[in-house]
Amino acid sequence: MKKNMGSVDKALRILVAIVIAVLFYTEVVTGVLGIVLLVLAGVFVLTSFISFCPLYLLFGINTGKK
Repeated sequence: MKKNMGSVDKALRILVAIVIAVLFYTEVVTGVLGIVLLVLAGVFVLTSFISFCPLYLLFGINTGKK
């Protein structure tokens, strides 16, 4: 896997994941939507740590340094 995510992209994904987690645990977002958003937040964190997003590869996007 070739890295295709830049540092700004990774930071934004982590920030969005934190916001989703806070919204879920403060019960602003609940139910099925809350669980779906938590799964999405987990994917954001995972892809941030490995610096690779499969959708970016599919669409030919690269936010990392050339």
